[in-house]
Amino acid sequence: MALALLLLGGCGNYEEERPSFANAEMTGEISMEVLDRVEIMKSYKKITEHNPIMVQRFGADPYALVYKDRVYIYMTGDKPSYNADGTVKENTYGNINTINVVSSDDLVNWTDHGTIYAAGTNGAASWGANSWAPAAAYKAIDGKDKFFLYFANNGNGIAVLTADSPVGPFTDPLNGPLISRDTPTCAEVTWLFDPAVLMDDDGEAYIYFGGGVPCKEKASNPGTARVAKLGKDMISLDGDPKPIENVPYLFEDSGINKIGGAYYYSYCSNFDVPAGAESELGFSQGEIVTMKSDSPMGPFEPAHAVLKNPQVFFGQGGNNHHCMFEFDGQWYITYHSRILEKEMGILQGYRSTNIDSLMLGGDLEPTASIGTRHGVDQTKAFDPYKEIPAVTMSNCADIKTTQYGKVAEKYGSGEMILTGIQDGSWTSLSGVEFGNSGASAVDIKVLGNGKGSIRICLDTPSSDEAIAIPVSIDSKEPVVVHCELDEKVTGKHNVFFVFEGEGYQVYSWEFAR
Repeated sequence: MALALLLLGGCGNYEEERPSFANAEMTGEISMEVLDRVEIMKSYKKITEHNPIMVQRFGADPYALVYKDRVYIYMTGDKPSYNADGTVKENTYGNINTINVVSSDDLVNWTDHGTIYAAGTNGAASWGANSWAPAAAYKAIDGKDKFFLYFANNGNGIAVLTADSPVGPFTDPLNGPLISRDTPTCAEVTWLFDPAVLMDDDGEAYIYFGGGVPCKEKASNPGTARVAKLGKDMISLDGDPKPIENVPYLFEDSGINKIGGAYYYSYCSNFDVPAGAESELGFSQGEIVTMKSDSPMGPFEPAHAVLKNPQVFFGQGGNNHHCMFEFDGQWYITYHSRILEKEMGILQGYRSTNIDSLMLGGDLEPTASIGTRHGVDQTKAFDPYKEIPAVTMSNCADIKTTQYGKVAEKYGSGEMILTGIQDGSWTSLSGVEFGNSGASAVDIKVLGNGKGSIRICLDTPSSDEAIAIPVSIDSKEPVVVHCELDEKVTGKHNVFFVFEGEGYQVYSWEFAR
């Protein structure tokens, strides 16, 4: 096995104020093969855009869990199905049985933790057919943090999975639903789905769910929203669910937050809102609406609308699903749109996740926010001086991720690696801070059976300022490729990893001073 580094031709001409990787050296055998430049693949979002947060696959109905200074986003695992001629079918949600999970500590660079096998034959809740609209929470039980993942088995009940980590492995403690049509007050709920969970300041927990319009005549007040107190174990109910009364034009998408001492229940309005009624109601069709209370179980009074249907911002509409969350002292709203499928040329109802700032009024009440392609600004600089999973990225093009190791392969989430590498595919990280002292070396862990090169570029994926690290690998376990840099890299940059060749995977990378 030969591991080597070569310079790209013509990369010695740089502006003086920018760092150079020229004359880099690597431990191991040196190959004399000249590496050709490759055509850089195009991403589905611009390198200046932060939405959607993930482009390597779809993810809908996002729910945010903040834990130890990281935000974990759980998403319905939208996955395309195909006609006999290879064209993509319209998304009917019937084949969805996984939940995607990613995390970030800066809201721009996201680590892919995989697809939780939640339902179906190979899922933790094998009794269920589907896994829609997840919600997540954690609680210290017997002195140890436990994680709880709630989701809908299509429109017929709520499941709960548990884990010792926010990324799993998740297992089913009940071997059946937490909430079903046999649960008191729930048989008449049109859509028994879309859970949200509140962890109150006093340690009590509550679950909100439901939706649907029983008939046209009840569109203005469907009566299908429910709230229940969760048991101390988080996997049982402490009392029967209660209707949330007088929810105007409810459609779906439960949300719950405590802001400034008040409780805000939120939901998506239905598509029977009369034309011209927005001025009176304060919201329109398919819009995220809030209601306010001084008690977690209500009664709730109408408050503000907070996010119009994605149609308004991006040109493609559909259902509207959200989660409001606080991170590092600021409030955000995550929701799905169809901008990824539009860029892919599909337009069959496959959703991807965005994050934008949540606007608060002077009274701290959530108010109208705006959906954007730019997304939110990075909350802090990225630290390159620790081992970083290669599946951590702000953007990518023509790349895939897959599970690594027996645990992740069995449960769907956990350790992940970059795969599907081909000529011109790439990943990127935003706002990487090398500091004044700078980086003098880099280690990249690779595995697989293939050859090619990894080019590390600054600021753009086609930058001449790069090192090229040839890879020739035949190993099932990650092998370290070490590269000494001739000149230190200083300051803050966007960093691009551009790939050539095939057959190899990337596990991680780490810069050193």
